Amino acid sequence: MVSLKDVVSGAATKSPRVLAYGPPGVGKTTFGASAPKPIFIQTEDGADIVGADRLPRPDTYADVEAQLEMIIKEDHDYSTLVIDSLDWLEPLVYKHVCEAHKWKHIEDPGYGKGYQIAGDVWRRFVSGINAVRDQKNMIVIILAHSQVKRFEDPDSEPYDRYEIKTHKNASAVMMEHCDLIGFCTYQTTVKQTDTGFGRKRTRAMSTGERVIKTQAAPAFIAKSRYPIPAELPLDWNALEAAIFSKE
Repeated sequence: MVSLKDVVSGAATKSPRVLAYGPPGVGKTTFGASAPKPIFIQTEDGADIVGADRLPRPDTYADVEAQLEMIIKEDHDYSTLVIDSLDWLEPLVYKHVCEAHKWKHIEDPGYGKGYQIAGDVWRRFVSGINAVRDQKNMIVIILAHSQVKRFEDPDSEPYDRYEIKTHKNASAVMMEHCDLIGFCTYQTTVKQTDTGFGRKRTRAMSTGERVIKTQAAPAFIAKSRYPIPAELPLDWNALEAAIFSKE
């Protein structure tokens, strides 16, 4: 029987589940490798370049689940699980669903039904990474590429923005369950130059510094369950310090 004696007070910060997405080459894999004692489930190449510990590249979604189960059940001293990357995991999920239903393509059922059915597999994947976090007290970092898509804003004119490079159903499941969605990009500054006759030209210039955006803006999606700055260096130590700050 539940009673008021079961009430829990105060904040309880578990190991975070972070989804970091951005364009190729911005440093997402390096960011994942900078977390404490990481092990990679690599659906694409990249972890080998940064020299991180990694499992054999899975050929099927069943292989991914087997690797998650192994990380949960076996004894080890890894502190962070990195999935690299979500959008390369996506075709394995759809192939798994198609084989189970004897479809040639995920769109065969029509009207988006295949993607809806695939949602069950995505939620099972989320259960797997949650088990890694809860049973092993591991940080979970999921990496993904970005894409530019038209956003139909009901409160304004449509505009382009950066989104996670997966089908919207998959993105929705991951965004709901992750504690932080960060857009990885290069820091930019705006410079105006005089072109004569009272005219000015405005240009965006990159400083070369790589940052992670943690609060949503019209140009990109982001979210954070933590009271942290809207922009941080793309480095795990900086993000961890912000999340677990006592201030």
